Parts: sequence; C-alpha cells; structure tokens
Amino acid sequence: MINRRHIRVKVMQSVYALLQSKSDDLDKESQFLYDSIDRVFDLYAIVLSLLTEVCKMEKTHQSLSKKKILASPEELNPNTKFINNRIFKILLESPSLKDRIESRKLNCWYLDNDYVKKILKRIKADLAYKDYMQSPESDFREDREFVLNIFKHIIAPNDTLADYFEDSVISWADDIPFVNTWIVKTLNQLKPGKGFKLGRLYKDDDDKKFVSELFRKTVLNHHKYEEEIVQKTPNWDKERIAEVDMILLKMALCEFLCFPLIPTRVTINEYIEISKDYSTVKSSFFINGVLDKLLKEYTETKRLQKIGRGLL
Repeated sequence: MINRRHIRVKVMQSVYALLQSKSDDLDKESQFLYDSIDRVFDLYAIVLSLLTEVCKMEKTHQSLSKKKILASPEELNPNTKFINNRIFKILLESPSLKDRIESRKLNCWYLDNDYVKKILKRIKADLAYKDYMQSPESDFREDREFVLNIFKHIIAPNDTLADYFEDSVISWADDIPFVNTWIVKTLNQLKPGKGFKLGRLYKDDDDKKFVSELFRKTVLNHHKYEEEIVQKTPNWDKERIAEVDMILLKMALCEFLCFPLIPTRVTINEYIEISKDYSTVKSSFFINGVLDKLLKEYTETKRLQKIGRGLL
C-alpha cells in the first residue's frame, strides 16, 4: 500500500503543476492527483506481472522445444524447477492480480514481449539462476530467495525497463523506487499454502482523505503561507528560494496548522527527507531552519492545535 511519504511526494508534484499552470479548478486537479496515485498501483501490478510473464515464456519455450524433430535429450526432458517455482505459481494463480491487469488494460507485456525476452535472457545467464537450477533443494524458502535475487539484481535496476515505464507514464519515473521496495516487501510476505491478494492501495480511509485535504488546504492557503515564510527569511529574496522548497514549506505549514493528529516532528522530518531527493543539496538545512523558526512562533502564539501528548 502507498505510504504517507509517497502521498506527500504526489501532492507536492500536483501543487507544483497547479501553480505552474495557474489553474483554479481544484476538483479537476484533485481528481488528477487521485488518478496519479492510482497509477502507482498499476505500476505495482505491471511489475509483479512481469515475474509471471517470464515464467510463462520459459514454460512455452520448453513446450515448443519438446516438439522439435531433432530435440536433444535436455529439450525432451528439461529442468522444470524454474517454471515450477512456488512464488511464480502464487502470482500466476492470483485472481486479484489478474483482475487488475485485465480491468485496467495493463497487458503491456503481451504487446511488448521483447522486454520479457530480454529479462528472461538476463536471468538465465546469471550465476544465481545456474546455482538455483542445479541445487538439489526444493522448498518455498529457496524459491522465494531466488525470485528476490533476480528481482533485486536484474529487474529492479534495469535501466531499459525504467525508460520504458517513464515513456508509458511520465510520473512513473518517481514511482519506480517506491514500487520496487513495495514488491520486495510483498515477496517477503508470501507464505506457503496461501494465495496472494493485491490488497488496498491506501492503508485506510484517513490516508485517502489526507491526499485531498493536504492538496486543497495547501493550495487555498499558499499565499498566506508564503508571506509567513518570507518573513522568516529576511536575507533571502523570494525569487531565490527554490520553487520546490517553497512548496514543501507550504505543505509543512499546512500540516502544522490543519492536521492536529500529525506530530510536528514527523512533519519536519518528512519534508527534510523529501527535499533531499527533490531539491537542492542545501535545501534540507534551509527547510529545517525555517520550520524550526515557524514552529517556535506557532507554539509561543498558541496557533498550534495538536491533539494528544507528544504531538508538538
């Protein structure tokens, strides 16, 4: 499921896009934001289905090889350990994964099976594949470790796949690292004798509500937040503050003032970390300094309305 860190990233991108376009249609932009997050779930399903397609392609290859007129002994009696891998089997038999692929028309590997061929070729050339196929063991743990190995070292870091995803949906460029981590967690959670269900995109309704509220309240108050930020940065011209930094600061102020259940330290830490990935080298220090000043002022003037102990 999507976490709040990635929700904040998607909101940041949507706020940036709205301010750049000077759009005032919040309903339309909010729906676009929800659609963008929903496409993260699509990418998750597509990458999982790549594992099943690799297995299916090898199974087809073995079946065709057996039918050769001059088939070799190895082709007539192939090693089926790869295609019988229990992790592949769980994913192949998942109704929810199949339904997501079909209902959202995500059958990209059928149309672009050259990518599947290249991944399968890389897998079969890898030493881990040879060791796995030659190992006399055959249990769930070994199957899972093998799939995790090929995912972490062959699929996840594959630049060709990354380019393909980015060309398909431009926002996926920022989603790939999150989705890869999500898939590793998913594979680690699979258990023998139990099927796989895609589950929910959001942890709960509060997280889904958080998306819209953070976006709308940041946009509706962004002029007011900007004035407060400028007051705390007298040595900086507004134009010198990186646009992403300004948006992250506005979102943080929104969380300070409009989300009573989110601890202030969580807010500060989250936006510092996001700035390290999406802004300048010095942005994290700048954002930390500005937020500390504003938090001190809000606390002294009792503008914070946090509920519960330890939230300030």
